[in-house]
Amino acid sequence: MIENEIEDELKKLEDPEDDSAEELSVVTETFTGPINAPVYHVLLEYSHDTFLAIYKGEPLSAGTMVIVPTRYGRDMARLIGAVRNPDTLANARISRIERPATSEDLEKAKQNRESEREAFGICKEKIMENDLAMKLVTVHYLLEEAKILFFFTADTRVDFRELVKDLVLVFRARIELRQIGIRDESRISGGLGICGRQYCCHTIAEKLKPVSIKMAKDQNLSLNSMKISGSCGRLLCCLSYEHAFYAEQRKFYPQEGCKLTWDATLWRVREVNVIIGLVTLEAEDGRQLMLPRKRFEKVDNLWRIVRE
Repeated sequence: MIENEIEDELKKLEDPEDDSAEELSVVTETFTGPINAPVYHVLLEYSHDTFLAIYKGEPLSAGTMVIVPTRYGRDMARLIGAVRNPDTLANARISRIERPATSEDLEKAKQNRESEREAFGICKEKIMENDLAMKLVTVHYLLEEAKILFFFTADTRVDFRELVKDLVLVFRARIELRQIGIRDESRISGGLGICGRQYCCHTIAEKLKPVSIKMAKDQNLSLNSMKISGSCGRLLCCLSYEHAFYAEQRKFYPQEGCKLTWDATLWRVREVNVIIGLVTLEAEDGRQLMLPRKRFEKVDNLWRIVRE
């Protein structure tokens, strides 16, 4: 009973729904053949969302700021680097970089950063005045359009129509409020994880992948919520990094709980350690036996132990 209760609590750490941010890039083309121009990984710094974009001009270096269409409008983004093997991108959805940013674009973006800090404070005041249960995360001014984006988190859906009216009166611009998940909040805000490094979602991860308790179980990790959850309150993103390896290797091992007969004794698989390649068996009388992976084979969908 206690074990079931623990698992129910752990399931609350999984995403109740897909919290990953919507893809921000406007997909202009789907390439089905060879790509005859450099393709770049592009980062929107205000949301830390990444996407692919092609540019048919002179090659661009990592760190270059470019103008590219996004789902919110034309905006500035930063190149992370070029895709090393574009031939692997058949049928990929790729945007088009319009041009590198000019010095005027960079100056305008710098001025927008100042405006965003001011808008953040004003929006927080308006949220309090309207008594809304929401947390403002970040504000962004689009570079090429008179439009301001406000990203926020909330436990439930929020009726922010009156808030939008108040903000329009203050800023005299198009206002868009976007509710994001708490994983996205961590991705935008950044911070240090339990490993002592910056959040992967903020620094290296391209997309927020779903993470489940099954991934922790497959990796024989402790189901202690304090050890397998991040600062965002969800399961650690790094659980998904090695899951494909464990899922593939598990095919060569009997599952925990599986029963096998050896030396006229019935044994139950107690533990499978993929890293060191050992399977721990336990007999009804409490005896334990550890055997390497090569001692097990599957015949007609049934596992059996073979002699050395």
